Amino acid sequence: MRARTAARLIAATVLGWAVGRGGARAVLPPVEVPAPAPGRGWRAWLIGAAALLVLGGAGAAAWSVMQRRQDEELARAITGGEPDRAPALMIRYGCGGCHAIPGVPGADGRVAAPLAGLRERVYVGGVARNTAENLVAWIVDPRALSPRSAMPATGITPDEARDVAAFLYAR
Repeated sequence: MRARTAARLIAATVLGWAVGRGGARAVLPPVEVPAPAPGRGWRAWLIGAAALLVLGGAGAAAWSVMQRRQDEELARAITGGEPDRAPALMIRYGCGGCHAIPGVPGADGRVAAPLAGLRERVYVGGVARNTAENLVAWIVDPRALSPRSAMPATGITPDEARDVAAFLYAR
C-alpha cells in the first residue's frame, strides 16, 4: 500500500516536471504577491513556513499511525492473532537470533531471511504458498512443510504462532 502511494507521488512529480519542460505549458494568470506589512517581512514568512512544516509533519505522523492501525486490523482478521503479544514471544523463542525483525528489540540475526514485509511475499519459507494457515504451520513446525529446512521447531504453540503471524503480516 505504501509502495503504491510512493509510486503515484513519483509519477505525479515526473509528469509535472515533464509538462513544465516540454512544449505544452500551462498558462496561469499572473499572481500578485502583496507586500509584507511594515516591520514583519522575513520574520512573518519564516514563522509561516515553520508552521507549515510542523503541520505537514503532524499530518504525516497521523497518516502513519492510521496506516499502522489498518495494517494491524487486517493482520488480526487474517490470522486471528494479536500482534501486540508477538515481540515478547519472538524474544522468548529466540527468533531474532536468526532473523532480523523490525520492531523486536535485539532481533538482528543474519542467518535467515529478514522478516519485514512478509505479507507481500509469495512463499513462506520458500516452499509453501503465503497464507495465514501456512505461515502459522511454518512457525509451529517448519520441517512438516520442508523436511530439509534449517529452521528448527521451537516449541511455540499454534495460538502463539497466530500472534507472531499477525505481527509479521502487520509490518
